[in-house]
Amino acid sequence: MNRRIITTEETFEDMNLETSLRPRRFGDYIGQEKLKETLKIYIDAARERKEPLDHVLLYGPPGLGKTTLAGIIANEMGSNIKVTSGPAIEKPGDLAAVLNNLQPNDVLFIDEIHRLNRQVEEVLYPAMEDYCIDIIIGKGTGARSIRLDLPKFTLVGATTRAGLLTAPLRDRFGIIHRMEYYTVPELRVIIERSASVLGVEIAEDASMELARRSRGTPRLANRLLKRVRDYAQIRSNGVIPQEISDLALDMLEVDKLGLDTGDRKILMTIIDVFGGGPVGLDTLAASLSEDAGTLEDVYEPYLMQNGLLIRTPKGRMATELAYHHLGLSYDKE
Repeated sequence: MNRRIITTEETFEDMNLETSLRPRRFGDYIGQEKLKETLKIYIDAARERKEPLDHVLLYGPPGLGKTTLAGIIANEMGSNIKVTSGPAIEKPGDLAAVLNNLQPNDVLFIDEIHRLNRQVEEVLYPAMEDYCIDIIIGKGTGARSIRLDLPKFTLVGATTRAGLLTAPLRDRFGIIHRMEYYTVPELRVIIERSASVLGVEIAEDASMELARRSRGTPRLANRLLKRVRDYAQIRSNGVIPQEISDLALDMLEVDKLGLDTGDRKILMTIIDVFGGGPVGLDTLAASLSEDAGTLEDVYEPYLMQNGLLIRTPKGRMATELAYHHLGLSYDKE
């Protein structure tokens, strides 16, 4: 799945690209207006009281800027940020080492926080509430517990699966916000800003076309911009007019709605093989030689958000909009 150009999961290439394009302050951050407004108020209040910001939980689909927001929170608070992830913290001792190295008012960012194991979570509870951790020294009857005080810090947790967070962990966050998909005008501004940072000249209609095909996700918008930049460098002397962006995106097989060959193959299979549906998930997965979980978690959400696919008690069905998008006639019967 990581080989899909339109995947919103972070790839190795995105790491260096996003680092160079990532805004550092709220003034440079595009979109998520309601979230920005509330965070600014909380941060200003915390700075006036000279206290750390309350713990923050950001959740939503991948690629919407959760890591970027964590860095902005640290910059606006005038603090350092330490970055880790849930899968990287395997033992309670690993978390204790990270917490013990924090300085007052630091920001600790834990990505995919829902993947913390239960033993690590138990260490995190007192750290979030009382800024201390309990460590067991020794074994057997000679074991004893020592409580270590921690500097006051802000935990920023990010997750794509908020439903998998345990209730005790979720309740310890004072600020909880969902990240929303970006609008096309917001993505156009992001693309033009990224093009400026990369030193690329892009026409307004070309940036708008890129924005339409970016599936509401800045990460995907920046990745497509980089691919179009490469195409323009060879075919257009580095300048990106709309005709060049259209040719580049057509070469990548990303259509007007941001669908790739995998998305279109799913819809065509439902229509051609199963008469438009309904068809069960397992049957559809077998006909496509694809994993059922991948279909359900990766492909279907975007198709459903755009009204191209519906789930019914009997199975999956292609909608009238899907027929029209694929250039097929639709018979209601």
